[in-house]
Amino acid sequence: MLLRGRARRAREEAHAGTGDGPLSDADPLDDADPLDAAQERRVRAVLALGGVPQADLPDGVQQVRLRLLERAASGREAPRDVSAWAAVVASNLAMDWHRARRRQERLGERLAALRHPEHPSGEDTSVLSLAVAQGLDELPDAQRQVVVLRFYADLPVRSIAEQLGVPEGTVKSRLHTAVRALRARLHEDEVV
Repeated sequence: MLLRGRARRAREEAHAGTGDGPLSDADPLDDADPLDAAQERRVRAVLALGGVPQADLPDGVQQVRLRLLERAASGREAPRDVSAWAAVVASNLAMDWHRARRRQERLGERLAALRHPEHPSGEDTSVLSLAVAQGLDELPDAQRQVVVLRFYADLPVRSIAEQLGVPEGTVKSRLHTAVRALRARLHEDEVV
């Protein structure tokens, strides 16, 4: 409810400058969720892979919603691809959280949040998941961000480059370096 209150205040402030009077209580935007279920799952996955603990995932999703509503309330044009935009915002939120706290102690929670019932829960999968998560933890923020956006949010390189405001070559270079480092980590740990 706090989110809707803030979004409504932002819409009222934007609306006040037009002289059309106050917004009605039956504003259709009050019930509109800016993220559909698939977009919310993607945001949750990006946040989790970016290091946000399971307990903080709902707050991260709400932050993405808030930013999308604030963008609409300010009169800015809606993003061309809301899913990609939301994934990048989620990735940036995860990076902010990571900078504030070290994630090592929360590794088990993050892995539990990512486990899906259709995936086998065997020991081999757990070892590989743990090794990949630890490898992601060791990557620099910029490399971790492009890996998560490319392989977990399934965004194309061009979309990642547009959303991050960097050249496609930079995204490709970061991906190459990160994948090479992850591969070396997995071989070093004798996981693959």
